[in-house]
Amino acid sequence: MGDTENEPGPRLTVAAVAHRLGVAPATLRTWDRRYGLGPTAHESGAHRRYSPADLGRLEGMRRLVLSGVAPAEAASSVLAPGYDGTAGDARFPDRDGRLPGGSGGKVLAVPGANEVVRGLARAAMALDSDALVATVADQVTAHGVIRTWEHVLTPVLVSIGERWATTGEGVEIEHLLSRCVATGLRQAVNVPVGPGRPVLLACAPDDQHDLPLHALAAGLAERGQGCRILGALPAEALASAVRRTGPAALFVWSQTQATGDVAVLTALPVTRPPTCVVVGGPGWPETLPARVSRAVGLGAALTLLGQALNGQALASEA
Repeated sequence: MGDTENEPGPRLTVAAVAHRLGVAPATLRTWDRRYGLGPTAHESGAHRRYSPADLGRLEGMRRLVLSGVAPAEAASSVLAPGYDGTAGDARFPDRDGRLPGGSGGKVLAVPGANEVVRGLARAAMALDSDALVATVADQVTAHGVIRTWEHVLTPVLVSIGERWATTGEGVEIEHLLSRCVATGLRQAVNVPVGPGRPVLLACAPDDQHDLPLHALAAGLAERGQGCRILGALPAEALASAVRRTGPAALFVWSQTQATGDVAVLTALPVTRPPTCVVVGGPGWPETLPARVSRAVGLGAALTLLGQALNGQALASEA
């Protein structure tokens, strides 16, 4: 400790270190509380300041976590005696996501993925909820909802789906990841519902894949627009919600053909002013009712809902 206290070089604040590493300050506090990766010379009652050695350990921790190493194992590596701020570079995981000599579990297969995606996949396999939430919130803060959804979350979600289809395993991974993604999105972007006609987001009846609704809600919030997430409702309840609220727009997601029943859409009441109905997801058939617009992708859905909120006519497909 004495050597660290006398170490030359600038002392950095929590905010400065978080900015340099590209993580949220809350992530640094979690690493300190859970793994002991805090300022080594911190005194009670004084402002927290990180030394160059502290920063080197945190940079190594960040590199290893983004490479797919479980946070606890990454922390053990950078806290090992003799760590000089670079040793972590030599301890990247092998093709199965294990550190040399370590006992970490395997990662999901995400061919061609970058370090952030591999790290998210590893955290999902480890059921590391703190790392999942922090990664999602950090990425949304840095790059926005659409880019995070399309380039970070979608590859991992697809990989989990393929793993389940191939092995029948991984339901617990999908459920935890979905909840953590929703939490991370809310942490990064949170705009309360304001006045005016609402936007309703729902799943088709019996479709429990509501994560796209949370991503869409975060995308709307990023644009200053609130919404109401209904989740999966019976057809009668969905129609009742539209009738009672007279929303500017209704978005309905269907993940599978088993839930993409257009009868649910034709049964929706006609409101005055009219409600724009937008659907998304691979479950809907090619032919849709005339009043319904199809959105292919999160960006297209946000564009269509934005047009509806502005009173513009929607294209049949975007």
